[in-house]
Amino acid sequence: MNITEAIRIALQSLWANKLRSALTLLGVVIGVAAVIAVVTFVSGINGYVAEKIFRLGADVFIISKVSPVVMNMDEFLEGQKRKDLTMEDYQAVLEACRHCKEVGASVTTNSGHVKYAEQSITDTRVIGMTPSMAPIYDLDLSEGRMINEADVQNNALVGIIGTDIVENLMPGRDPMNRDIRVDGRDYRIIGVGTKQGKTLGQSRDNYVYIPISSWQRQYGFHNSIRISGKAYGVGANLDSAIDEARAVLRARRHDLPGKPDTFASETNLNFLSLWANLSQTFFIAMIAIAAIALVVGGIVIMNIMLVSVTERTREIGIRKAMGARRIDVRTQFLIEAVTLAVVGGVVGVLLGVTIAKLVTILVGMPSSIKLWAVAAGMAVATSVGIFFGVYPATQAAKLDPIAALRFEL
Repeated sequence: MNITEAIRIALQSLWANKLRSALTLLGVVIGVAAVIAVVTFVSGINGYVAEKIFRLGADVFIISKVSPVVMNMDEFLEGQKRKDLTMEDYQAVLEACRHCKEVGASVTTNSGHVKYAEQSITDTRVIGMTPSMAPIYDLDLSEGRMINEADVQNNALVGIIGTDIVENLMPGRDPMNRDIRVDGRDYRIIGVGTKQGKTLGQSRDNYVYIPISSWQRQYGFHNSIRISGKAYGVGANLDSAIDEARAVLRARRHDLPGKPDTFASETNLNFLSLWANLSQTFFIAMIAIAAIALVVGGIVIMNIMLVSVTERTREIGIRKAMGARRIDVRTQFLIEAVTLAVVGGVVGVLLGVTIAKLVTILVGMPSSIKLWAVAAGMAVATSVGIFFGVYPATQAAKLDPIAALRFEL
């Protein structure tokens, strides 16, 4: 028997016993689909995180009261006891950081209420900023202008809005120079940001940028600001810039020598490293679940192949009586087991990709199909078929042709 004939027999057996085949392949399908979906999500999110979420340049650092990547409640509560960072701290860093190309300050509230005419939108991020934040964060506008120093000095009631506000509050209208009401105060629109889309189902275009001085006059001076710096380069230049900023802040906050900073300084690398650790943990957990599903699927394939050997005992006897060798019989059943697993692998790949793309469409979670992941999924399915098909194939090859010919179900 050649390989083609063995594959044909296996496919015929699958089609003739549809329900049994579906149940047989379920474990392999789930395992491979889980591997493909997880790799697709992790790859997509990794690229999106690097490009969009933690979009700080490699030459940018952030100083805040509490680290945004704090991992436990004790550290968070301890951080809340620290003194707030103020505009005076920002001015001190601005004057002292000789290796900084730009130094900016920002402060945010995430529960703003924006109204225009009779329409309103909630949970808007209202961000107070200095003009230097635009080049630090590479902020882009689709129209209008950025906030400037005159706006900050004069506590100007002007703002830059995201596209969600345009689409929800003033669809079909030119938003420029219109007044919107932000938490009870009117602001004149001077710019509209470029559309950024969604992340994990959450819009990134529901925001208003206003001068930081106007933000503090409206929301108060008791909120700690974030100080952001852009160095003249990476490596030594970035390290020097951070050291200069830390030195002046430690002096102002009276941090004792040998004691840790009473503030947090982070770079893009810190954020990406944190995400890499989280995604790796998630990936390992899902792969472990997929491995269990594959093992269960393999055991089911082995059991079904043993049943197939029993059902086809007379066929095996006839083949041996006609000159088939043990290796021929073993190869036949091994190929059939591998075919079963590969069919499950193909279905699993298609299911995994479909799930990933559906979630991307419905929720906005980014995904990226990797050919190596597809190849790995098929290789794993093939390996499962070989590993769990060896025993049934060996049992079939060991059958005595005379006893096999006399066998009756």
